[in-house]
Amino acid sequence: MNQVITHPPGSLELISGDFKGKDILSLDQFSAADLYRVFALAREMKELVLASQPSQLLAGQLVALLFYEPSSRTFGSFAAAVKRLGGQTLDIQNPEVVSSVWKGESFEDTISVFGAYTQAIVLRHPLPGAAQRAAEVANVPVINAGDGNNEHPTQTLLDLFTIYEQFGRLDHLKGLLAGDPLNSRTLHSLIRGLALFEGNTVYLLSPEALRLTRDDLLALRSRGIEIVEIHSEREIPTDCHFWYWTRIQKERLSSLDEYQQLAAASFQVTPALLAERANREMILMDPLPRVGTIDPAVDSDERAVYLRSQIRNGLYTRMALLALILGKA
Repeated sequence: MNQVITHPPGSLELISGDFKGKDILSLDQFSAADLYRVFALAREMKELVLASQPSQLLAGQLVALLFYEPSSRTFGSFAAAVKRLGGQTLDIQNPEVVSSVWKGESFEDTISVFGAYTQAIVLRHPLPGAAQRAAEVANVPVINAGDGNNEHPTQTLLDLFTIYEQFGRLDHLKGLLAGDPLNSRTLHSLIRGLALFEGNTVYLLSPEALRLTRDDLLALRSRGIEIVEIHSEREIPTDCHFWYWTRIQKERLSSLDEYQQLAAASFQVTPALLAERANREMILMDPLPRVGTIDPAVDSDERAVYLRSQIRNGLYTRMALLALILGKA
């Protein structure tokens, strides 16, 4: 279950410059040009929001937010993105409790039902591959808002946009990815995204038990990105452009005891660590929620963008993506 899903060639529909009506399931669908198109539109959305300008770009559009896992930021940002553009949302959280799923309705039937009501489905699910299953039966675009420990493509859009806005490029960068490489879908998608650009290197820092599987490490390296596993904070290069800190995925582990043992062996960003291993130009990112990852004393540091530009960029990039797949941009 911990292995990252690798899609067979041809199993995903590539965007190839045309977003309209496409499912968004994986970073493997994107080219560098596709990402830059999202970013260009995200900048327009940013200007619209900052100017408090009303928009009716998605007027008449209804988007289902179907979340089988708890969420606040992803759910909230998608809801805000639709409503900022004049659309409406059909909000279903914990469908196994509040819908016909409780009565025994199949996953495929649930997807078909909500596809009949709406113009798009945003799906979060605890099982890897659930978004692909949904896309196979839905007659409207499906956006993967996180499927188990597999991928979280829209999180990576906002993460890459944050890095791009800071450095003006996405190539020849050096980043530290810390926390839970084994189970973190945000890390899996981010590595895929960074691999689309030349000359990128990432350093993976985690407890031994949370390292990528050897198969996944080899598969990701085969994409052309340099991946270096490190074992201690002393090995963090001092010239990284960004640090990306993730929590241990408690919900993916077998027991509370296992989580507590791994939490005790995990790493945390502190003012002292920043002073010792960071440089003045880097940025510190966290996809949130922050659970044992970053000392709140770091929040006031100007390099800490997780509660500033990074979280806001989630709104702008999701506004852009929705407009593109619904054919309104």
